[in-house]
Amino acid sequence: MKTRVVFDTNILVSAIAFGGNPKVCLELAHQKQISAFTSKMILLELVRTLHKKFQWPEDEIQNAVHNITTAATVVIPQMKINVITQDPADNIILEAALESRADYIISGDKKHLLPLKTFQHIPIVSATKFLSALD
Repeated sequence: MKTRVVFDTNILVSAIAFGGNPKVCLELAHQKQISAFTSKMILLELVRTLHKKFQWPEDEIQNAVHNITTAATVVIPQMKINVITQDPADNIILEAALESRADYIISGDKKHLLPLKTFQHIPIVSATKFLSALD
């Protein structure tokens, strides 16, 4: 059975805009070596980030979303979670991880997600740590 992962939004942004280990993780999902999951809320946050912070044109944003949805299965979380009160938007990552029964949450969020270390027995790790764990 393939390892099931949820990428947080900053990992997705890093993968498509900067490369490095986040891009390697996304490529593993494209190659179907891992099973990636996302949600409409994560994709919406990605669109907002690419639009507001990076001023990407609409067509490039749509290409990025298409790139991710060809690599990841979109889930619809059935449960609302309120674990991260300092930044409630981060809870959408945890919701997607629960819904998809993820083995890992891959995150670059050093303020809220990574400090949790785990959520409901799901390790929360950086892209680098995830790639090391796969080897």
